[in-house]
Amino acid sequence: MPVFQACVCDSYLVLIWNYMLNFYMNKSVYIHTFGCQMNVHDSEKILGILHNTGYSQTNDPYLADLIVFNTCSIRQKAEQKFYSELGRIKAVKTERPEVTIAVAGCIAQQEGKRIISRAPYVDIVFGPQNIHMLTELLLKGRRTVATTENPDIALMDLPVKRTEGIRAWVTIMYGCNNFCSYCVVPFTRGRERSRPSASIISEITRLSHDGYKEITLLGQNVNSYKSDTDFAGLLKKIDRVGGVERIRFVTSHPRDLSSELIKTIPELPRVCEHIHLPLQSGADSVLARMNRRYTYDEYKNKVSLLREFIPEIAITSDIIAGFPGETEDDHYLTLKALEEIKFDGIFAFRFSPRPGTKAYEMDFKLDEHIVSERLNQILSVQEEITERKNRLLEGTVQEILIEGPSEKSHERLSGRTRTNKIVDFPGNGLSCGTLMKIEITKGRLHSLEGIAVK
Repeated sequence: MPVFQACVCDSYLVLIWNYMLNFYMNKSVYIHTFGCQMNVHDSEKILGILHNTGYSQTNDPYLADLIVFNTCSIRQKAEQKFYSELGRIKAVKTERPEVTIAVAGCIAQQEGKRIISRAPYVDIVFGPQNIHMLTELLLKGRRTVATTENPDIALMDLPVKRTEGIRAWVTIMYGCNNFCSYCVVPFTRGRERSRPSASIISEITRLSHDGYKEITLLGQNVNSYKSDTDFAGLLKKIDRVGGVERIRFVTSHPRDLSSELIKTIPELPRVCEHIHLPLQSGADSVLARMNRRYTYDEYKNKVSLLREFIPEIAITSDIIAGFPGETEDDHYLTLKALEEIKFDGIFAFRFSPRPGTKAYEMDFKLDEHIVSERLNQILSVQEEITERKNRLLEGTVQEILIEGPSEKSHERLSGRTRTNKIVDFPGNGLSCGTLMKIEITKGRLHSLEGIAVK
């Protein structure tokens, strides 16, 4: 009797497996990704899950059986762009009703069923914490929504289909506990959960065996990583993985940047001399309303410590222009901060009110003309600093990891310094992933030029 039951069970599983193979096989997916590296890597996970079930990727939505929008809601502009693209894809659904349209990412998590109400041709909506459910959602079919919080996401080793062979992104933690007053991430990606270090090391070891040379560790706040070790301890473990040439990480919250971590980085030869450390504003009153939980002086002291222990480090940052209540004096303090710190580069944005955040409810919002003017001033000051710093590199020799042909000319190659600056140089017959020495001959605003050192 037990043998008979096992046979029936096995036969049933075979039938289910064959059904799933027939359902997915020879189907194609088109995926449109909005936003940051974290979303790009989430798209790689979505593709990995679909690839394992028989989907192939297409770059033409009109040829796809499944269309996925992986969305970002960090700024209003990204949300508007998504809805614009979603409107355009309605024509595909009208022409081919059998096409499945799915919306993933942070807008999916925030809006849920409201997306289907607004665009009834959308079939599936799922948040960042529900990527693992994708095959199940596809089987369920139309008007399916999955936006439940999943604290076990950090324990899941999801399949990943990467599109590059040199650089790879690896998620080390999910979510955020900081609740900056302008940010939706704690509401869309949940509270902080760190992956076990053994799982991270295992993934990076596989990537090394597959020929990846540069690993970027991802987390909303990597500095607060804490599993069986802290972030400094994790970096030490990863630095020992053979085959990996470079290790990077984003993003670092200044409040959690410890002196231990700063002192650890120069001890690890594979960890690159670059940190992205968002300042957001040079005015303490604005930082307080942003709930950043540090002052400008505290931030500046950490920058000083970074430069003391890692003299060659490149520091990049984020700046928000026109936060509610920002005065002309506050804006001046931000410009002054740029001049004092001399970032290698910044990402600067106008304040974008996001529903559900505390900043969305704040009074004294600024006139758009004033915000635009302040943003332009911030960019102008920083561009002068960036170009000046890049020119100081002329005549120096930098280690470059070749990434591929230059966008400017196919007769030239392009790569990055350890400080994450793009370098174009003449080259033929050199393979992607090769490390080489380049003498910098020209420093420009957005890139460097150089020649190989013989």
